[in-house]
Amino acid sequence: MWEEPIISGSSGSGTIFFSGCCLGCAFCQNYSISSELRGNAVTPVDLAEIMRELEAQGAHNISFVTGTHYAAAIIQALKIYRPKIPTVWNSGGYERIETLDALAKYIDIWLPDYKFALPNVAEKYAHAPDYPTVAINAIKFMCECAEENIIENGIMKRGVIVRHLVLPKNVRNSVAALRKISAELPSGTLVSIMSQYTPSGDISAFTELNRRVTLTEYEKILDTADILGLTGFRQELSSAAEEYVPEFDLSQPV
Repeated sequence: MWEEPIISGSSGSGTIFFSGCCLGCAFCQNYSISSELRGNAVTPVDLAEIMRELEAQGAHNISFVTGTHYAAAIIQALKIYRPKIPTVWNSGGYERIETLDALAKYIDIWLPDYKFALPNVAEKYAHAPDYPTVAINAIKFMCECAEENIIENGIMKRGVIVRHLVLPKNVRNSVAALRKISAELPSGTLVSIMSQYTPSGDISAFTELNRRVTLTEYEKILDTADILGLTGFRQELSSAAEEYVPEFDLSQPV
């Protein structure tokens, strides 16, 4: 229920989280599954059934969260069962165009992050100095695939929302990210600015990340968005709470 309003709606998004990650940010809030690889093994047939069950429960969409490294298996599952509700590709943005091209005919909504615009910050936190270029090119391709945003009765059916998570003591990176989005993506691209950062993951080497974002930091980012004329969604600063982080207790059967 805690995604953007046009994704969660009143019934929630049917999110499916995948273990592992092709990026590996030190501060990942889903660290237990992205780096420690917690999870249940499923086949494409199992995954198709999970999608069917979520749809039957009334979810507004089926959202694949950090599934890039399982793209081939996800496509197999979608060939077995194609949901009648929209599919969402929720990723960190660090993706090859070839992967996105293979997914394009199966995905309705693209929900990528644009985490880092500064190569030194991407190298520092994710060992990926090429992230700024790789991700912006990937998101451009997603925008081409979606063509336009389609929203019916307050629920997105097709389109792109670009997320940016604000990190403490990283205002320069966030300002640069918003400027890059404004300069390189189509006018009117929806941008979701997120203040939910909560210290987690393996951040022992980064003392600056051992706190939440301050109001002063966040207001600077929002001011930049206003100046650039970016539209979309803005989290309340109070969203930086552990209660919004999934527990991943693996209690639900597959």
